Amino acid sequence: MSTPASVSASAPRTLTMAQAIAEAIGQEMERDPRVFAMGEDIGRYGGIFSATGGLLERFGPERIRDTPISESAFIGAATGAAAEGLRPIAELMFVDFFGVCMDQIYNHLAKNHYMSGGQVKLPVVLMTAIGGGYGDAAQHSQCLYSTFAHMPGLKVVVPSNAYDAKGLMIQAIRDDNPVMYFFHKGIMGLPWMQYHEGASTAVPQEAYTVPFGQAAVVREGRHVSIVTLSQMVHKAMLAARTLHTQGIEAEVIDLRTLVPMDTQTVLRSVGKTGRLLIVDEDYVSFGLSGEIAAVVAEHMDEIALAAPIRRLGVPNVPIPYSRPLEQAVIPSVARIVEACCELVDSKLKAAA
Repeated sequence: MSTPASVSASAPRTLTMAQAIAEAIGQEMERDPRVFAMGEDIGRYGGIFSATGGLLERFGPERIRDTPISESAFIGAATGAAAEGLRPIAELMFVDFFGVCMDQIYNHLAKNHYMSGGQVKLPVVLMTAIGGGYGDAAQHSQCLYSTFAHMPGLKVVVPSNAYDAKGLMIQAIRDDNPVMYFFHKGIMGLPWMQYHEGASTAVPQEAYTVPFGQAAVVREGRHVSIVTLSQMVHKAMLAARTLHTQGIEAEVIDLRTLVPMDTQTVLRSVGKTGRLLIVDEDYVSFGLSGEIAAVVAEHMDEIALAAPIRRLGVPNVPIPYSRPLEQAVIPSVARIVEACCELVDSKLKAAA
């Protein structure tokens, strides 16, 4: 994005998440010649979700490498390049494709630092697109970040807005450990896809980092805590506005990263409100929502809950192609409002 000469170099501009990610990668490539990127359609096409837009023209095909449709090959190559001192960024076009390269991710990228006794560093960023809501069906619409958070050896990053997307990407590139970086297609700001405009935010031009393991309290409240991430942050904020008109003040927590996870911010919030709703676009079974619920349950000696913990997530079904069925399985603003109202009893609403 061009900036008028009269604007200070440090003045924030409004960027989409796609622009912020591409800017972060470009600035780190300028700073560190060891950084390069590779993946399917990331060069001439700029990535199908524009995460590498404009970088081929700036850095050339040696550092912005289009690859064949060969996820195992280029993710394995990224692991090898990192072991030899480079700092690769590999794009797995859709997280749903992880099955064809899982051996390279889990048995090599996630484990080789440990298995080398700490002698081999693997500073790889593996970024990938997640999320549904636009009719791309069961093989292109999942989130699956909980799958990777379950595996030792990987850091897991899931931004919800452009400011965080840039800072978390720079932090990921500079980290000496493998980082999985998940961006939701529905908040990238792509002109051909409906998206939540709140994800496009003011972003400073200079490089900066957002530390891992620091959740953000994006809205303060006193009646119920909504803990969530990625696109669901924006749905939670819309729900909070509706709840406000009904006398319910919801606190919204954006986790930002799953590994490491900021459990203290979650516990402080739930300790204040006494009620917890976890909203997750991943599968509700054996996933993030269960982990957060367990963390809170393990601290019940410190927290007095006024109502049982509630979870909203995708039920145990593949993401449907049918628009009405897809809308039925992905958590919606209306269902967040409904769940919060059920958590907050009528006496409290009347008192508020």
